[in-house]
Amino acid sequence: MEVEILKKKKLRVTPFRKEVLDVFLKNEHAISIQDIEDALVEFDRITLYRTIKSFTNKGVIHEIVMPGDVKKLALCDGVCDHDSGLHEHNHIHFQCRLCSEVYCVEVDELPKIEVPGFTIEEQEIQAKGICAKCS
Repeated sequence: MEVEILKKKKLRVTPFRKEVLDVFLKNEHAISIQDIEDALVEFDRITLYRTIKSFTNKGVIHEIVMPGDVKKLALCDGVCDHDSGLHEHNHIHFQCRLCSEVYCVEVDELPKIEVPGFTIEEQEIQAKGICAKCS
């Protein structure tokens, strides 16, 4: 699966990229850079950060910043294409108040927000509550 994702996003397939992508595939929730570092056996920090930047730029992953939390990263839906400069699939970022995990929750449609005098190109909706695992 890792190879297909990398090829689809026009990224060179390397053992390290496959290993980093596998860390994302094994998690249902968003993860921090520290989580990635903890999951890798051996790695060069510069190579890891370059890999994360490449994954973000190509729409493999996206960043999530919840108030009061560290930046987390999550896999993008297959339709994301960062060549357009926009994160293109409809989801909200949901953080569980009990376990603190952050999930990307797909929705059919995001509410349309209009701000007079401004053009909204991208919006992010964040919600907090209790996740299914903690309920």
